Amino acid sequence: MTTVTRRARLGPDDVEAIRAPRCGLIEERADADGSFSAVRGPVASYCRRVSVASGADGAVEVTQTVEYRLAVPLLGWLVGVPVRRRLTRIAPDNGPPWWGPPDVLDAAATAALTGLLTLATVLGYLGTLLTQTITYSTKEFHVGTAGEGVALAVARADIVVALALVALADRRGRRSVALGGAAAGCVLTALGALSPSLAWLTASQVLARGFVTSATIASSVLLAETMPKGARAWAFGVTAMAAAVGAGTCVVALPITGLGVRAWRVLFVAALLWLGLVAVARRHVVESERFELHRHDSPGARPPVDRSRLALLAAANFFLMAFVTPASEFQNEYLRRERHFSPSRIALFVLVTVFPGAIGIVVGGRLADTRGRRVVATASVIGVTLFGVAAFSIGGWPMWVTTALAATTGSAVTPALNVYGSELFATGRRGAANGMLTAAGRAGAVVGLLTVGGLSQALGKFGPAFAVLSIGPVLLVVLIVTRFPETARRSLEELNPGDAEPGNP
Repeated sequence: MTTVTRRARLGPDDVEAIRAPRCGLIEERADADGSFSAVRGPVASYCRRVSVASGADGAVEVTQTVEYRLAVPLLGWLVGVPVRRRLTRIAPDNGPPWWGPPDVLDAAATAALTGLLTLATVLGYLGTLLTQTITYSTKEFHVGTAGEGVALAVARADIVVALALVALADRRGRRSVALGGAAAGCVLTALGALSPSLAWLTASQVLARGFVTSATIASSVLLAETMPKGARAWAFGVTAMAAAVGAGTCVVALPITGLGVRAWRVLFVAALLWLGLVAVARRHVVESERFELHRHDSPGARPPVDRSRLALLAAANFFLMAFVTPASEFQNEYLRRERHFSPSRIALFVLVTVFPGAIGIVVGGRLADTRGRRVVATASVIGVTLFGVAAFSIGGWPMWVTTALAATTGSAVTPALNVYGSELFATGRRGAANGMLTAAGRAGAVVGLLTVGGLSQALGKFGPAFAVLSIGPVLLVVLIVTRFPETARRSLEELNPGDAEPGNP
């Protein structure tokens, strides 16, 4: 239990504001004894008491005592200080802090979020490993850029495995697919260390990434079904940050590849270490109430997938991933071949330029919940396209700056667009629909990878290839402006009227 008492001399107007119930990180209610308790919030217990005394000079002496016990498993050490400062300050509460959710999370939603953040960290490492290391594995196997592009494109066949697995999320539950897929992904990813050729490495990672992709889809659906309507995009943003931490771990370990031509295999073996975090996440990730309401529905009773929504979002995923995926997959190759960066310098470049992406995720998620998905998505797609093409076309410090700007704007796309996949489909079809949307994104990624791989090898440069691919994001902007609905601060049941309303929307 944390207890903090603060005193201040305030004017009458400020005193009245302090003696009113707050709604920021905590939604308060006034109790009969004059204290305030929590209706909702990330706390196991909470009480705020305010006493007022008139001073001799006409000012008002205010004493405020706040007692609370934080209910944030796993991450309490990280948010403890800012939460303490926010909850115990004596100034009037003007709403949620800039770093917190735009809507109040209760203790159950907070616990579920922390578990999913832990799982996202694991999936971030597993999902980026092939991307970060393939330039070194192809060097060992004596394969050129075109062959690398083919391997990365073939690896997208993981969606076939993922579609079969994610279908279970609508029948057996999101939790089992998310946790089981992450655990299996750790083991299967590690098998890539035994690969005798690029073909074997690619084949092993198709299976491993299939489990990782299914876990990622199930986790995103579970996240959307668990979060309140005013914080879904924000939650997608902070989950993307957690995934970036996992991916960043891979980047930090990248200098290991410089120890020898076969040293990249160490990073695949290290995938086994992440099983510990999967076990930790298992204690906090629970099945969503929305799924439980529909668990026993017969297939015929479930509403069909809205085909117009599916086609719209599938086209959006195709256009976006056709540009974003090759920009991510070929970055290390571009730095190594065209800019002659060493593994250590590549790691430094990635860390320095990706770090601003955290700003884009936080700001993009909050704005997508408070100002709307469409305006954030439009601005973000335009930014990542312009800065992305520039980053592959110029060198020196401008390359560092444009890459950082591409990461910042590109990160904001994640909460603004990815949340649509869970918002626009009914609970009984949400997993299957997101699997199909991921398949569309994989198809776009394959087109982009083959295009960049072939053009860059033929032209000897990556810049012109990405200039050609920029047509995809341009078409995406047109779709967002003309066809996308606005879903901010609307419940999933409002967006999908056929669904039953859970007790905690």
